[in-house]
Amino acid sequence: MADTKREIERKFEFSKAKSARRGVPDLTGTAAIAAVSDQGTVDLDAVYYDTPDQRLAADGLTLRRRTGGADEGWHLKLPVSPGVRDEIGAALSDTVPPALAALVRSRVRGAGLQPQVRLLSSRHVSHLLDADGALLAELSTDAVLAERGEATATWTEVEVELADGVDPELLDAVEKTFRKAGLRVSDAPSKLARALAETAAEPPARPEGGGPEGTAGAQVLAYLREQRDALVAQDPAVRRGLPDSVHQMRVASRRLRSAFKTYRKVIDRAATDPIGEELRRLAGELGVDRDQEVLLERIQDRLGELPRPLLIGPVRSRLRVWNSARRSASRRRAVAVLDSARHVALLDALDALLESPPLLKAAARPPEAVLPKAVLRDYARLAARVDSALALHEGHERDLALHEARKAAKRFRYAAESAVPVLGGPAKELAKAGKAVQSLLGDHQDSVVAREALRGLAVQATGAGESAFTWGVLYAREEALAERRERELPDIWAKACDPALRAALE
Repeated sequence: MADTKREIERKFEFSKAKSARRGVPDLTGTAAIAAVSDQGTVDLDAVYYDTPDQRLAADGLTLRRRTGGADEGWHLKLPVSPGVRDEIGAALSDTVPPALAALVRSRVRGAGLQPQVRLLSSRHVSHLLDADGALLAELSTDAVLAERGEATATWTEVEVELADGVDPELLDAVEKTFRKAGLRVSDAPSKLARALAETAAEPPARPEGGGPEGTAGAQVLAYLREQRDALVAQDPAVRRGLPDSVHQMRVASRRLRSAFKTYRKVIDRAATDPIGEELRRLAGELGVDRDQEVLLERIQDRLGELPRPLLIGPVRSRLRVWNSARRSASRRRAVAVLDSARHVALLDALDALLESPPLLKAAARPPEAVLPKAVLRDYARLAARVDSALALHEGHERDLALHEARKAAKRFRYAAESAVPVLGGPAKELAKAGKAVQSLLGDHQDSVVAREALRGLAVQATGAGESAFTWGVLYAREEALAERRERELPDIWAKACDPALRAALE
C-alpha cells in the first residue's frame, strides 16, 4: 500500500454562465497567497468502482483507478469530516489491490466491486505560494465529462486543496474571494457524488423498518442503526491501526449488545440474542489487542512516576520485549477476525435485523412511556451488583464481584445515554452518574489485570537474571490503588443512587 494522505479541500462551482466565462479570479493577495504559479494542464481518466447497489457511495467513500497526472494509480478516499478525507493510494494495476479491497470489506462483503462511473477531466493546475515561495495549496480547474452507461454529464469544477500543515482558514479566505467572483461552494461532496446525481444514479436509501416516527420502536432502532454504522465505519480504521479505533469498535459492539438487552420489551430477544452473542465474541477478540494497549500505557505511566533510584535493571527494555511479543500477535488476531466469514455474517445479520425488525407490543407506544422503565431496570441491576460486591470481604471474590458491577454500570450508562434524545437532562445526569461508577470500577479492574501482568514481568526478569525489585514496587502500588478505589466506592455509589436522579423517570 502506498502513502496515506490527509486531504483538506474545498470544491467550488460557477453560479452563473457569466462568471464561468470570466473564469477563476487571481488569488494573489488573498490571505498569505503572494503568487500563483501556473503548472499547466493534464488529462485524467478515472474509473470509479463500487458495488451494484453503490454501498461505498452511500457512505461517502470513493474507490477509483486513475491514469494521467503525477499520482496515477488506485485511490481510496475515506471521509473524516466535511471537506476532509484520507486518501490511500496503491500502484496502478488491472484489478482492485487487495490492500484497498480489505479496507472496504465491511461495506462490500460479498457484493463485489465493479466499474460504475468513468470521469474524464481536463485539469488546469496552479500552485498558490506564500512570500517565501512555499506551497500553500493547489488550485485545480476541471472540465469534467461523466459517463455512466449511455448517460453523460458535463460540468466545470474548481478545487482548492491545502498543502500539508497549512491552516484551513486559508480556504475561508479563498471562498470569500471566489464568492465575489461568482463561485459558490459545491453542493456535491465529490465528483463521483455529482456524477451519480446528474446521471440519475444516486445511491438508494437504506431500507429502515421500525414503524411510525414518535414511537419507542423508531427511537430504539435509530440508536441501533447508529451503532451498526459505527461498527462498520471503524473496520478500516482498525485495519489501518489508527489510534483508539479498536476501542471505538468495541464500544459500538457493546452498545448494540447492551441495547438488545435493555430494550428487550421493544425488540424480540429470540432474534437479538444470537447476534448479541456474536457481538460479545467480537468485543472479546478485539479486546486482546485493546487490553494490551491499555495495559502497556498503564505500566509505562506507573514507571514514569517512580523516582530514578527505584528503577533497577533494564525495566523499560524488558517491558518493550514483553509488549512486542504480545502485541504483534494480538494485532494479527484482530485483523483475522475482521477478515473472517463469521464477521461478514454478523454484519449481514445486523442489516437484516434492522431492515425487518422483530418488534414487540411496546414498540408501538410513545418512547416517553417505554424508555424510562428500561433505564430504571438497568439501574436496579446495577444496584444489586454493587450491594452484593460491597457485602464481600476484600479478596479475589470481591474483585470478581466488582468487575461484574462494572459491566452493569456500563450497561446502565449506555441505556441512559441512548435515552437522552427523548428524556433529555434527567437521562444525561443518570448517564453521568453511571459513568462515574464505571470509571472507578474500571480503574479497580485495570489494577487487578496490571498486577497479574507485573507478576509475570517479575517472573520473566528473574528468569533472565535481572532484578525483579521494580516490578515488585509497581505491584505494591497497584495493590494500594485498588484498595483506595474500594474505599472510594461507597461515596461514589451514594451519589449515583440518589433518588433525586431517578425521580423524573419514575
